[in-house]
Amino acid sequence: MRSTFNTLTLALMPIAIVLNITIGALISYFNRISPVIKIPLYLDSIGTILAGVLAGPVAGGLTGALSNILWSFILADPVIIWFAPVAFVIGVLAGLFGYYSWMRKIQMALLGGLVTGIVAAVMSAPIATYVYGGITGGGTDFLVAAFQSFMDSTLGAVAAQGIFSDPPDKMISYLLVFLILKGLPRRLLVRFPQGEKTASPHRRPLIGHVD
Repeated sequence: MRSTFNTLTLALMPIAIVLNITIGALISYFNRISPVIKIPLYLDSIGTILAGVLAGPVAGGLTGALSNILWSFILADPVIIWFAPVAFVIGVLAGLFGYYSWMRKIQMALLGGLVTGIVAAVMSAPIATYVYGGITGGGTDFLVAAFQSFMDSTLGAVAAQGIFSDPPDKMISYLLVFLILKGLPRRLLVRFPQGEKTASPHRRPLIGHVD
């Protein structure tokens, strides 16, 4: 499994980090200022998934973790840094799915998002519960409150919220990355460490091909 930090990988990682922080911070800001409408999504892992798929688990994991750490310091958000381990695992999973060519087919990409969402929900629940009492100031807090109305356990309510919101969030993120990859030329993709496993293979000609 290749995870070489070539020039393109080193160029992609900061772009991916900026993408994570920009989209995630915009959604977080909207949820904080909106008195009524709350978006129960994060979409702060698109860059992480892109880096993992193209450059491997190590690059993906580092992109995810560094995104959360830098986000926390640059925007003075004390919440997000606690979820850096979750972001790291999201990047590692993306690298594994990229290695096994899951991003070549939309159904496999969505399955990768589903699996990632479940793993992220399971990992995030105890962090959100024991560090912040289940309330992080995000757009999913109203779901936690809703589940708490008929659950005795805060951890159970946070876990239920995660299972409800994380898989759709990661499936949408994987779908967006899938569309990004489809829009990039193959000659560029194959220059990344896992690009050959991500780019669609060359089509065989219908006639004139001799093995």
